[in-house]
Amino acid sequence: MGEVGLSAYLMVGAVLFVCGVVCMATKRNGIGVLMGVELVLNGANVNFVAFSRYTSLGLDGQTTALFVIVLAAAEAAVALAIALNFYNNHLTIDVDRGNELQG
Repeated sequence: MGEVGLSAYLMVGAVLFVCGVVCMATKRNGIGVLMGVELVLNGANVNFVAFSRYTSLGLDGQTTALFVIVLAAAEAAVALAIALNFYNNHLTIDVDRGNELQG
């Protein structure tokens, strides 16, 4: 068995990224959109770690990926609070009803 190369990791990262973008564009509820955002961030993390392993540019991909994971957890906590507040006011989490929130 041969070693898995950089292109395989980049392909997996690209697939995750595209799946996340499609999920964000097609889902109509807030949870589906958040799942898409998480897929996009995980696709970027795979690329960061692959570049740190297979290039000699001095990139510290694991540290960057850990930072992105922490940001994603904070984003998910804030988004969950917004979704719960929106549900309490409208009894739905349909993002199309969000046009009522204009200031």
